[in-house]
Amino acid sequence: MNSNPKDKSSKNKSALSSWRLRIHEIIFEADTRMGKAFDIILIITILLSVIAVMLDSMPEVRRNYGSILLVLEWSFTILFTIEYVLRLITVGRPLKYAGSFYGIVDLLSIIPTYFSLLFPGTQMLVVIRILRVLRIFRVLKLAQYLGEAQMIKQALKASRRKITVFLVTVVTIVIIVGSMMYLIEGEESGFVSIPHSIYWAIVTLTTVGYGDITPITSLGRILSAIVMILGYAIIAVPTGIVTAEMTQTFTKKHVTTQACPQCSMEGHDVDAQFCKYCGSVLNHDSF
Repeated sequence: MNSNPKDKSSKNKSALSSWRLRIHEIIFEADTRMGKAFDIILIITILLSVIAVMLDSMPEVRRNYGSILLVLEWSFTILFTIEYVLRLITVGRPLKYAGSFYGIVDLLSIIPTYFSLLFPGTQMLVVIRILRVLRIFRVLKLAQYLGEAQMIKQALKASRRKITVFLVTVVTIVIIVGSMMYLIEGEESGFVSIPHSIYWAIVTLTTVGYGDITPITSLGRILSAIVMILGYAIIAVPTGIVTAEMTQTFTKKHVTTQACPQCSMEGHDVDAQFCKYCGSVLNHDSF
């Protein structure tokens, strides 16, 4: 008796879904044995690839071992390319992952090598792979750090308007002070233009003090002293704003390293049934 084509199609889809779920669990989850092993191997590979790029930047090493380093670089790039493609295939919303922080870093970690075929030297940009080591927070099950990171993120988001007003105020101050210093000192003292004087104001206000431009008149030195003292007060403002918001948003929440199978976002509560970012059902089989 012939089987129903619809049943075959349903079985094929179920097998494909099961395969994608299994690969997703290995690649994205750090709560499982296979997932942790995969991430540890991935991080070791990333570190080795970064070391290879650093060695390739040394003329004497490149001269003696350039061909070996080239083979290693392409081997690492091919492995990372396969991994990136698997991440896009196994996640429910590939564009969402591709536009996320880790998705962008993953892409930027492989394209410099391919670009080097057209633009020699760009392969050195693959040192950005070191950013992928941030996954170590998931590997070591340091989930509490995800909660702290979310708290800082919420505090920065809540204080963005205050920070914007603060930055506008700072820009206004340096423009005014720079213009005043240009009028006081003039070109003979090194303040050859208002933009040049604004640069001096920024350096002085931030207490960096390069010393490439210095006032020589008494009035100019008085103004620079005021700007220096003002700089110490201004530095404390954004710290106070963010600290106040962190105090308000501080909550003790336990989060996991589980990644959403649809959008790949992390930082969900232990008892969460749905993704807080896209609303998809979370897979708790790996817990």
